[in-house]
Amino acid sequence: MLDFGFDKIALIGAVALIVIGPEKLPRVARTVGTLLGKAQRYVSDVKAEVNRSIELEELQKMKTQFQSAVQDVEQSVRQEVDSATQAFDQSWRDVTSDSSYESAALAAPPPEYRHPRKNWRLKRGATPMWFKQKAGVKRHTQSGAARVARFRPPGIHR
Repeated sequence: MLDFGFDKIALIGAVALIVIGPEKLPRVARTVGTLLGKAQRYVSDVKAEVNRSIELEELQKMKTQFQSAVQDVEQSVRQEVDSATQAFDQSWRDVTSDSSYESAALAAPPPEYRHPRKNWRLKRGATPMWFKQKAGVKRHTQSGAARVARFRPPGIHR
């Protein structure tokens, strides 16, 4: 840029005051300031556009490199999967060609799920019934009337 010191700016201001005159000088200074501001904005916009285009080119280069790397990985994975599939098919053919395997497979069907048919709403304890019976623990709940009838002396009937 141009290097203006204080003495050069003062000299330019004095010449402008003499040439333009004191009445028009503020308006001319304002116009020159707006023109300089527009020029600076234009230069900064051009710089930003150049930087964006450079970054775009770099991103496109990175994209092509990434795509080639992805294609290489995809090809290697596909080759590995194909070789594993071929090895599996070969071993499957070897196993299924044995007639004893076929007869064993046909003789025993796979086990089948059977529902336990339990009443899940019934409260079950962890203590086994034989232990409760041996220890004399109550195994069933009784209503008050049933308890009275159970322990009523034998001669009284109601």
